[in-house]
Formats: sequence, C-alpha cells, structure tokens
Amino acid sequence: MSELRIFSYLPNPRIWKATIAARLCGIDVEVRGTSPKELASWLWDFDARPLSSSEFAASSDIQVGQVGFAGTRLHKTSAFLDAHPFGAVPAAFSPDGKTGIFESNSIMRAVARLGESEFPLYGGDAYEASRIDSFLDASLVFARDAQLYLLALVSGTVSAEMHARARDGFAVYARGINHALAPDREYLVGDTVTLADICFVAELCLFFNEKKSIKKIEKPEHAPILHDTIETEFPRTFAHLARLRKHPAFAPDVEPYLKKFEPVEQSVSPR
Repeated sequence: MSELRIFSYLPNPRIWKATIAARLCGIDVEVRGTSPKELASWLWDFDARPLSSSEFAASSDIQVGQVGFAGTRLHKTSAFLDAHPFGAVPAAFSPDGKTGIFESNSIMRAVARLGESEFPLYGGDAYEASRIDSFLDASLVFARDAQLYLLALVSGTVSAEMHARARDGFAVYARGINHALAPDREYLVGDTVTLADICFVAELCLFFNEKKSIKKIEKPEHAPILHDTIETEFPRTFAHLARLRKHPAFAPDVEPYLKKFEPVEQSVSPR
C-alpha cells in the first residue's frame, strides 16, 4: 500500500513536488488522474476512477468547478469534500483515505516528513527549515499570478493588466532565485537538494506552458515573458533548472516535459 495517494489532472508539474521528494526520501506515492478534459468524467474521491456511462448518468455528486474547471460539472463525493474542503486538485490522501492534504507545497511537505529519516529535505535545523519555508511562500505569490495568466492564455482572454502582473511577478521571482544562488551556490538552502529546489523547478517548468499558447496573443504589449534571451537576464536561475533537470530524482518528471517545449532539431541530409 502506498504511503500517500494523489489525485490530479495530468500532466501537472505541481505534483512533481511530491514525486521528486518521494524518490529522494524512499516514500511510495501513488498518483491517479487523467487529462483535464477527461477528469470531468471521473469520480473525485479517495478511490478516484473513471465513471461508467451508467454511473455517470446516475451520479448525484455534482459540483460546479471553479478555477481551471470553471463551469464544468464535476462528480465529487461527500467524502472527497470532507477531506478536501476547497474541492480542488491536486488532492492527496493518507493511506486510509480519511485525512486529506491539499495544496501542492503541503503535499510535498507531507512526503518530506514521512521520509525525514531517509533524506533531510527540510534542512538541517530550524533555521534552514524556516529559510526553506520562505522560498516556498515566495513561490506561492509567483504561482498565483502565473496560474491566472496561463489559464487566460489558453482561453485567449489575457488583459494588459494580467500580462503585466505575470511579467513583473516572474521577474521578481526569477531575480530572487538568481540572487540566492550567487555567486556560485549549487542549491538554494544548504549543501544539498531541499524542498526549496524542488518547488522552484516545478513552478518554473509549469510556466513553460506559456510557450504553447503565447502565439494566440498577437498584441505587442503581450510579448512572451519567456522570450529568447530570458536566460541571459537570470543566468543562475536557468542554470539551476538545467542542472536539476538532469538529477536522477528530477529527470523522470522534468526531462520529457521540458523536451516538449524545445525546438526539434532538423536533420541535414548529406549532399
């Protein structure tokens, strides 16, 4: 039996926070889910699963989705809502399904606590743990504006104000990470990987989704935030991502995901 079960739409870089931590800590984490479009036909529960046609038609566990699922009729059991009062995913559960853990940073913290004796992801003392929390809290500020911006990109409803908030929020976050790694630090806190590094990678990778939808926005004031020279503005930030994406605990999640956003190399036929 897994030590933690997570239900989410997939792929979702924010659940990597838990899966990367689990690889480092030796914790067994089970992930259930499917694409956002198909999740509307699933039962949202500890025992999350696709509903059959007859179950779907007869289900009375209907809730109207909010952020990310706005207006969608979702099938959430009362047990799910007891465990997850905000009714959102990713949703994690204790092995018996009775305790719900919500918000990706908290789910990641749960894994770190379960595997504390195996790998000190929360630092070596109270001061390091608190500094790690500082990075996690800073990521939440960035993540909120980033999520609203990315969802608006998909629907083609980005306003000038929203774009400016996302652009400025990205700059504040990337600049802070860049400074924290100066002059040549390998990790954000201490001398090994911590939750701060894991959260950074997950949130930055999620923002790469801008590359998929920015072409829908043709207004000059909505220029890509991840423009062609962004890495020169925050060199240590992007070098940190480049290092960690190759790390054995990160690579299974991060490598295939980021490759989708990289240009395909054209083979040149010999003449």
